[in-house]
Amino acid sequence: MEKEKQLLMKPKEKLKQGKHGLMRVVFGRTGIVILLVLIQIGILFVGFKLIRDYLFATYWATVFLGLWLVVLIISRKGNPAFQIAWIVPILIVPVFGALFYLYLYTQIGSRRFNRQILDEAAGTSSLVRQKPGVAEKLREESEHMANLADYLRKVDGCAVHQHTSARYFTCGEELIEPLLAELRRARRFIFLEYFIVAPGYMWESVLEILKVKVKEGVEVRMLYDGMCDLFHFPKDYPKTLEQYGIKCKVFAPIVPALSTVQNNRDHRKILVIDGNTAFTGGINLADEYINRKERFGYWKDSAIMIKGEAVSSFTLMFLRMWKVINGTKVPESYGKFIDVHAKREMEDSAGYVIPFDDNPLDGEQTSEMVFMDILYSAKDYVHIMTPYLVLDHEMIVALTFAAKRGVDVQIMMPHIPDKKYAFILARTYYNELLEAGVKIYEFEPGFLHTKAIISDDEKAVVGSINMDFRSFYLSFECGVLLYRNAVIAQIEGDYLETRKKCLTVTPGVYNQQPLPVRVAGRILRLFAPLL
Repeated sequence: MEKEKQLLMKPKEKLKQGKHGLMRVVFGRTGIVILLVLIQIGILFVGFKLIRDYLFATYWATVFLGLWLVVLIISRKGNPAFQIAWIVPILIVPVFGALFYLYLYTQIGSRRFNRQILDEAAGTSSLVRQKPGVAEKLREESEHMANLADYLRKVDGCAVHQHTSARYFTCGEELIEPLLAELRRARRFIFLEYFIVAPGYMWESVLEILKVKVKEGVEVRMLYDGMCDLFHFPKDYPKTLEQYGIKCKVFAPIVPALSTVQNNRDHRKILVIDGNTAFTGGINLADEYINRKERFGYWKDSAIMIKGEAVSSFTLMFLRMWKVINGTKVPESYGKFIDVHAKREMEDSAGYVIPFDDNPLDGEQTSEMVFMDILYSAKDYVHIMTPYLVLDHEMIVALTFAAKRGVDVQIMMPHIPDKKYAFILARTYYNELLEAGVKIYEFEPGFLHTKAIISDDEKAVVGSINMDFRSFYLSFECGVLLYRNAVIAQIEGDYLETRKKCLTVTPGVYNQQPLPVRVAGRILRLFAPLL
């Protein structure tokens, strides 16, 4: 009886917490930022109306400018979906659409930041060295996989590694204690880079260890995305961490100004310890990721820990971002962090490990190319776990073509979404995929946040990458590409076990939705690249 009473009270408690959270958003700094951005949009609308109503010649000049912008957008290199997403508002509201486009794409600050990121990546690409023997051995085993490795080396400076062990964690609860144990073993440095860090048991447990390590002489650097400033921490939180001896920087702090920089988020999850151990995956430093805080039912996530030579790649990923965000002109010696004596983890070291990152500013959709390569080369199966499904035409073709040629293509999604608009949008792709033979499942107990793709028992990617426009085109991402590594069987086993808790999606699922929901999904799909 007591248990039933608690279950009945739970929704009320959630509602109360939700109201308090909403009040903090509306009347706190987050609400002020949103209000100021809306004011800027309103000013643009007012300017548009004034031009249209009182400056007839200027209005038509702006209309012709909009038409010229459409021609330029079509002729520019880029994904057609992004082109359409901009062309539609420019043609429907030509003055506002044209001015808004020019406003976002002529910002000097944004271009300067982009250039710094690209220059740093180009200037440090040779620091992760490729051992000739490893690359040659991979080519002997698989010409196709060697070609994919060559692609990653060319566009991202990645290297193929052996002498690297991998351990896969099927949920946050499974990860937390090993992660804390590895932090306690740190002797030289700890680098942390996360999209979300929030007050609670998980972050406080990590923070207490970091404080101790700083006192022991360990160098600790913390980098988190500016979204944390908006929703989780006070703006001066880095100063608090600095008082503990923890160096801290914020990536692209949210400011009340329309800017293209605001749209490029640091979505990576990277933890590097002494250059010998690294963690990545979907798990951030917040309590919902270890199910100590319930938000959308059970939170299913995953992470991977690697030890050995491949860790140097994650060290470099962090240092590049730190250098640009730190803004220092004094060059730092990366070698003391990268050229460390990596412990060779011989156990489970068979196979290959290729860490890679994805820079949204370099014009190369690295993550999407890796995913599509796996789909086009698959012979037996491709199993995908992703919290979001927002696909461009190229990815739809890759998924459906693989299914049509007999590959068992399966996609696992959450049944309880964290963002309703994203879920409505994702379901607009269901019927098209199902008709081609792609199988779709929804994780019934709650929210699936795992980001993984597994194929033919010999390839897998685990990282921060979702199957959506934001991950493929707009955010900084990272992942680990594994080939013929023992851990792949564990990742596939996790997929198969999770599938037992899923609902099978049929063509009727989309059609049974209310008409307004289906219409909203179609409208959202038109502007999906900009969301």
